[in-house]
Amino acid sequence: MLGFLKEPVVVTAEINVNLVALTVMGLISRLWGLCYPRAVVFDEVYYGQFVSLYMKRIFFVDDSGPPFGHMLLALGGYLGGFDGNFLWNRIGAEYSMNVPVWSLRLLPALAGALCVPLAYQILVELHFSHCAALGAALLILLENSLITQSRFMLLESILIFFILLAVLSYLKFYNLQKHSAFSGSWWFWLLLTGVACSCAVGVKYMGLFTYMLLLATAGLHFWHMIGDQNLSNVSLLCHFLARGLALIIIPMGLYLSFFYIHLALLYRSGPHDQIMTSAFQASLEGGLARITQGQPLEVAYGSQITLRNVLGKPVQCWLHSHTNTYPIRYENGRGSSHQQQVTCYPFKDVNNWWIVKDPGMQQLVVSNPPRPVRHGHIVQLVHGITTRYLNTHDVAAPLSPHSQEVSCYIDYNISMPAQNLWRVEIVNRESDTDVWKTILSEVRFVHVNTSAVLKASGLSGASLPEWGYRQLEVVGEKLSKGYHQSMVWNVEEHRYGKSQEQKEREVELHSPTQMDISKNLSFMAKFTELQWKILTLKNEDTEHKYSSSALDWITMDTNIAYWLHPTSGAQIHLLGNVATWASANAAALIYLCLSLWYLLRRRRKIYDIPEDAWQLWMSAGGVCAGGWAVNYLPFFLMEKTLFLYHYLPAVTFQILLIPVVLQHLGDHLCRSVLLKSMLSALTVAWLSSVYFVYCTFSPLSYGQPALSPTELRALRWRDTWNILIRKH
Repeated sequence: MLGFLKEPVVVTAEINVNLVALTVMGLISRLWGLCYPRAVVFDEVYYGQFVSLYMKRIFFVDDSGPPFGHMLLALGGYLGGFDGNFLWNRIGAEYSMNVPVWSLRLLPALAGALCVPLAYQILVELHFSHCAALGAALLILLENSLITQSRFMLLESILIFFILLAVLSYLKFYNLQKHSAFSGSWWFWLLLTGVACSCAVGVKYMGLFTYMLLLATAGLHFWHMIGDQNLSNVSLLCHFLARGLALIIIPMGLYLSFFYIHLALLYRSGPHDQIMTSAFQASLEGGLARITQGQPLEVAYGSQITLRNVLGKPVQCWLHSHTNTYPIRYENGRGSSHQQQVTCYPFKDVNNWWIVKDPGMQQLVVSNPPRPVRHGHIVQLVHGITTRYLNTHDVAAPLSPHSQEVSCYIDYNISMPAQNLWRVEIVNRESDTDVWKTILSEVRFVHVNTSAVLKASGLSGASLPEWGYRQLEVVGEKLSKGYHQSMVWNVEEHRYGKSQEQKEREVELHSPTQMDISKNLSFMAKFTELQWKILTLKNEDTEHKYSSSALDWITMDTNIAYWLHPTSGAQIHLLGNVATWASANAAALIYLCLSLWYLLRRRRKIYDIPEDAWQLWMSAGGVCAGGWAVNYLPFFLMEKTLFLYHYLPAVTFQILLIPVVLQHLGDHLCRSVLLKSMLSALTVAWLSSVYFVYCTFSPLSYGQPALSPTELRALRWRDTWNILIRKH
């Protein structure tokens, strides 16, 4: 029974020395002197704020993309014991001792280092020689821009890592397809492809470009499988379901999990939650939740409420009135009703309170039991402080003459009777008998007499003049096919009114609301709202000193100064390896020209290279040239401020194309021994130039050693580069 113990247990393993050596060199190049400089470098000032908010569990919204990348940076801070206490207010600010700089920069650096062996393995899986794969890895290793970007608390190196991992995983899966379908390793690499794609998209939406490329490639490969007569219909169905599960279902589930963790971590109210709906804000600890916790859920006749406009941008605002009236005549000579002003006010104020009144009764208190207001009911809205009724009539609004003026009615004993009846329409109702609910219900108020809809028009236009205290205009929108969010309101603060006398009611309106009903949003409701905000929330794009156009990237006519030492000439710049970028452009051009030439010749039934070489050429182009195209060309369609670092995923694929082209030239175009020798010699000389450029610009990649003004001027190889030289 124990006979197996008579023999020694032997474990054998194959170690790819090339892979190990490349990994070690990648780690050294990215981790060396990682804590230098101990100061905020470029966009660390941006991402660091989010790390601090994670540490303090404070909710935020970043319109640049999903939260997975931010969570990875925060993980570094958590592992380093960061408490979140640092003021991220300027580039170059010295880090205090409580900031674990090495830990915060570790994960981007590791991701950047692992891109080196990934490049090697991708070329191997594309069936190129180990020499070509080694060349690709060395080019990634010596790429100054990738080194710089991966040594700081930034997201591009993490994005590129997951992109390359997704490509490698799919290639390994595809190469196992013919001989090991549905094996353990086949499933592993297929599932890892989907996971890596989801992680790439979760870091930045730029990851979608490579994800779409791999989905298209998988679709093309499956299309070829359909024509394989050796595969049964059942087998094809299993292949289809496996790919759908691994490449679509699992990535979607993983993407949702990023938001689930994000929302679970950030449960406290903060400055960013003001752009969210009242329901979302009320689900966070503190802030609005502290005010609204325990409010009555159902709005009833006699309820005292504040009405917040659902649009919430560019600022949130509440339906508001005050004792001042509209001027008899506006600056342009048009007349007004001279009624009490109604506006949308961007701050909480006692004048934001309104009372929901039953038109058939005089009381302004909630009966016992309360009579809830339902969809379609007619109500009057009484301003809490002035007790005047919300009104609109056929008078042009002050800033929107094609819409009706909204006011609180004052009886001047003239032929303008009150028109103060409003129909409540619950936009997000489940049935026509739904009850109007605090925070949860989104409602429109439709004027009974004119069918105009109450709208905060000032959110999309100018604010009122001085007579309106620069508050936002509210109008009755006459023509409303469908609805815009500026026409939708929700009850934010709510209490059941108890005081019929005005003086007692004013005291009541000034007191805090506290009742006994709480409101919770489901995860999917919070996810949907947050995702929509991320996709639609746009900061005003302003021209940045280091912004550039997509055309500038190919020839590297631009750079970005990341950091400057306060006293010496030490500085860090995002600059690519000029020799590598020029070679990558040449390789892309050669690949395009050769591909067109081969296609034309093959159309004439002339085959210059063997069929297997042609397939290899096309598959490598689909990955490398295709990866470059999908990660670069979309930027020509984007209306946003662009920077050189946006090009790094694309240029990574373009660099992989260089050894592909070189091996193809050596194998199929340089047919004589002399030509092959010349190509080898030129390749060695070219690699030497790549290493020379890397060494020359490494002081600008690592920030040390400090260079003199003369040395800095010598590095300004292009007039468009902004190398910083101090004037002593």
